[in-house]
Amino acid sequence: MNSVRKRSVTIRGHRTSYSLEDAFQRALEKIAAERPTPLAALIAEIDEGRPRDTNLSSALRLFVLDAVRKG
Repeated sequence: MNSVRKRSVTIRGHRTSYSLEDAFQRALEKIAAERPTPLAALIAEIDEGRPRDTNLSSALRLFVLDAVRKG
């Protein structure tokens, strides 16, 4: 099943949440492991670089999509 799940992470000293489908979460975890970078650090990097009018969940999905496209 590929349900959307709410997840929490601490970035830059504060807790935040995001919602991702399981497939996007697994892909994000794989990207972090391949770097190797802690998942929270990767999410913080994505959060810092996202446009302020884009929510974190969308930014994470777009990041994964871009990574998959680049292969």
